[in-house]
Amino acid sequence: MSLVDDFRALHHGRAPGDPLVLPGPWDAASARVFADAGFPALATPSAGVAASLGYADGEVPPDEMFAAVARIVRSVSGSLPVSADIEDGYGLAPKELVERLLETGAVGCNLEDSSGGALKDPREQADWLAEVRAVAGDRVFVNARVDTFIRGVADPGAAIERARLYVAAGADCVYPIGAPAAVLPALRAGIDGPVNMVAKPDGASLRELGALGATRITFGPGLLIRATEALREIAESLK
Repeated sequence: MSLVDDFRALHHGRAPGDPLVLPGPWDAASARVFADAGFPALATPSAGVAASLGYADGEVPPDEMFAAVARIVRSVSGSLPVSADIEDGYGLAPKELVERLLETGAVGCNLEDSSGGALKDPREQADWLAEVRAVAGDRVFVNARVDTFIRGVADPGAAIERARLYVAAGADCVYPIGAPAAVLPALRAGIDGPVNMVAKPDGASLRELGALGATRITFGPGLLIRATEALREIAESLK
């Protein structure tokens, strides 16, 4: 099996309470740490990579983001599947977007359905995802982010409606970012396919999120934030 096949298989047949946990490396060094710890795959966070490169979230030039992803993939010697958060696709046509992603060695990607702080039309987004799928074939695992919760739409039904369109368009997984753990059972019941949830330091545990219906769990920039806090403590101790 190829790395993308391995990655896709990790999302299926999982028991409740046993979600796929994907740490988010922000550079080559952190990727190596997570690989050495034995995680089966990695998923880069755009906000974490942005911080490591000295940018605000959403302001990384695409050339720098793809280069950062390539360094992360290289750091694990191509032995682990790596999925890359490439935001809303940077305005690239599907063919160029897929080609540039594959050039990094990544086998998956997150694609957001909002831009400039506003939600995109869900049917237009679904059509665009279908084009990405048509170009990529089975070479890319597509995680379609659903941004309703972070854009002020609290109704789970709105997220489910978008998720269904994206799955029908060929998305392998959907990511209702910012969804409260309490609505996860409703999302799980309404969505046919894997569901990605983000873990929060003060939120439900990884096992609890899995039991509620999460297929996979990512961390956004959370692990970078924790590492930075630890480094700050070390810095203070050196003064």
